[in-house]
Amino acid sequence: MKSSRLLLISVAVVTGAGAFIVMSGREPPPAPVVAPTAAPAPAMETVEVLVAAAELPMGQTVKAPDMRWQTWPRAAAGDAFLQRANAPTALEDTVGSIVRSPFLSGEPIRREKLIKANGSGFLSAILPSGMRAVAISIDARGSNTAGGFILPNDRVDVLRTSRDDEASRTGGSDVQTSETILTNIRVLAVGQTVQERNGERVVTGDTATLELTPPQAEAVTLAQKVGQLSLALRSLADAGQAAPQAAAEPQAEGGVTVVRYGVAKQMPRR
Repeated sequence: MKSSRLLLISVAVVTGAGAFIVMSGREPPPAPVVAPTAAPAPAMETVEVLVAAAELPMGQTVKAPDMRWQTWPRAAAGDAFLQRANAPTALEDTVGSIVRSPFLSGEPIRREKLIKANGSGFLSAILPSGMRAVAISIDARGSNTAGGFILPNDRVDVLRTSRDDEASRTGGSDVQTSETILTNIRVLAVGQTVQERNGERVVTGDTATLELTPPQAEAVTLAQKVGQLSLALRSLADAGQAAPQAAAEPQAEGGVTVVRYGVAKQMPRR
């Protein structure tokens, strides 16, 4: 075939293809769009914080398996947390401490919730400065302690029940009176326990140890000699509120102010 004929055929084919594209109205496909590469997220800064490996109730002596180091966001690590970078021996140093306030599992360990007994008893270790621990006799069945539902760290009012000698002589019969001598008192221990056991909420002894000021300790000691003491459990909602007419502490002249039927009255020592 002659070269001139091949050239004419090629031109005809190209022209026909172009005409077909124009007549069909189709546009050439767009070029593919390449998505921009996302920048990697910045790495979160972390620190190692000492946390409780299990629940630690009040009064428990801390052992090494009770704690562990755990990764914690640096921004959320408070100054009170024990960080490994600042205190690498914190776990070893904390062993042997006594839990002053309970810890939840995974809760960061804080020094203010622990105390070193240094050989002393637990109560003397947790007792605030200037306060006294005084034990009073209670019924182990709970008849004078809200049915046995008073536990350590609860707040109570202390009531004294005694015989009114003057009213008994006047009326010719035995007259008993009940008086609130102290309000909003913290219970340190019940019996020999300072915490619940196996989730049971029962009285486990025949004494209740109260946290008192020295004048309050005197008032309770005197009240035990002249009558029977009972504990009235306060609501958690108002445990931190003072009573409108709370019993006052012993006065200089040696008397005790008590509240009877909502009226404060000075009672002499007997």
